[in-house]
Amino acid sequence: MATRTVRLDDDAEATLRDLQRRTGQSISNVMRRALRAYSAELDADVRLRPAEVYEKLGLPGEGGYALAPAVRAKEALAEIIRKKHSR
Repeated sequence: MATRTVRLDDDAEATLRDLQRRTGQSISNVMRRALRAYSAELDADVRLRPAEVYEKLGLPGEGGYALAPAVRAKEALAEIIRKKHSR
């Protein structure tokens, strides 16, 4: 098992002490659990489906700034070109 030296700012140190007090676990165990939780959080982000990534972006409306859904992209492009050249 490796030994690490970590520098923590005052807020992080206070959070660590609070977690230790609330859980009754050692600092080492709190840190191990925190690392596992952070790793799981990153893994969850990697498994997001494209629609979930889009939802997290918070763009307005369905399709964000798209003029048509992707399944209609070819049709929509043809319509846009037709409208542009019929003016």
